[in-house]
Amino acid sequence: MLKKVVHLFFAVIGVVLGYTFGPDLFTRVFHLNHNLVLTHKWFGAAIGGALFILATISLVNYVSALLRWLEERLKSAPLADILGGTIGMVIGLVVAYLFSPEVRAIPVVGVPVQFFVSIFFAYLGLRIGFTKREDLLNLFAGKLSLKDRGDREKDKDKKSAMRPGEAKLLDTSVIIDGRIADLVETGFLDGVLIIASFVLEELQHIADSSDVLKRNRGRRGLDVLNRIQKELKAPVQIVEIDFDDIQEVDSKLVRLAKQMNGKVMTNDFNLNKVCELQGVPVLNINDLANALKPIVLPGEELHVQVIKDGKEYNQGVAYLDDGTMIVIEGGREYIGGMLSVLVTSVLQTSAGRMIFAKPKLLERAL
Repeated sequence: MLKKVVHLFFAVIGVVLGYTFGPDLFTRVFHLNHNLVLTHKWFGAAIGGALFILATISLVNYVSALLRWLEERLKSAPLADILGGTIGMVIGLVVAYLFSPEVRAIPVVGVPVQFFVSIFFAYLGLRIGFTKREDLLNLFAGKLSLKDRGDREKDKDKKSAMRPGEAKLLDTSVIIDGRIADLVETGFLDGVLIIASFVLEELQHIADSSDVLKRNRGRRGLDVLNRIQKELKAPVQIVEIDFDDIQEVDSKLVRLAKQMNGKVMTNDFNLNKVCELQGVPVLNINDLANALKPIVLPGEELHVQVIKDGKEYNQGVAYLDDGTMIVIEGGREYIGGMLSVLVTSVLQTSAGRMIFAKPKLLERAL
């Protein structure tokens, strides 16, 4: 249907051009009788319409695609944005019309310059109208008083502004990790959980990936968000903010955290470092998990099961319930059995905490 409308549009233009310029063209080119040609203006209109349709066949698809794209954008855009942009564009065209006599008076290039001036003012009015849509709509509605404007700005600030650190911005990695849901369930995490639209889009893109592993991770992240919103009833806010001048999602998240005066929640080591360099508070789930591991001091006794041998000769490896690795000197012969060990030292690494121990039986023998 849309293509037919576009064809009809070009046909009408061709008919009008043929009807207007056809007689003069036939008179000057084919040297026909001027009075005879004037009686056949409709013949010129038919020829002009047919020629214009043939000449614009290749343009129909492009124009139709452009109109469909514009239709989809208008459907998804809020009514206030459309009205504000339209009012601004009309004002811009009115301003361009006021300048048109002076611009048209410019020798030689007056008409082209007037065309570009009209486009410039229309675009400028569209952008300003879109940005100031609320003020424009209130101005035309007769509600723009100093008191109303001040009350509206205060209400807007109350809704959007949060106390410093109250907003917790979740990144993709911490959502996929899943431990954030358990943390929210305990009640130790206060404030509002902020999920940016670009983070949600990245998560959805991962869930739609052709790679099975990525697809499963993305779907798990969506399930975690669904659990937080419905089962845990935590305060979650979806923020429809994007930064077109930034491509990386992590960089967008850092800027949004600065804008909202919030904290970034992540378990991404690189994002953690970027936040520290940018002066943005960051909450790292891995740091929290390491901090909650039980403190083991040298000399303490542990009862563990030796799982496998270590890297060095005659070493055995065991694990605590929280996953902390215990390297046991002389523990290789006890693989598969339970063993009481004495802690000799504790090493904190970037990968976590590592405990070195030796069998208690060996200590007694010494």
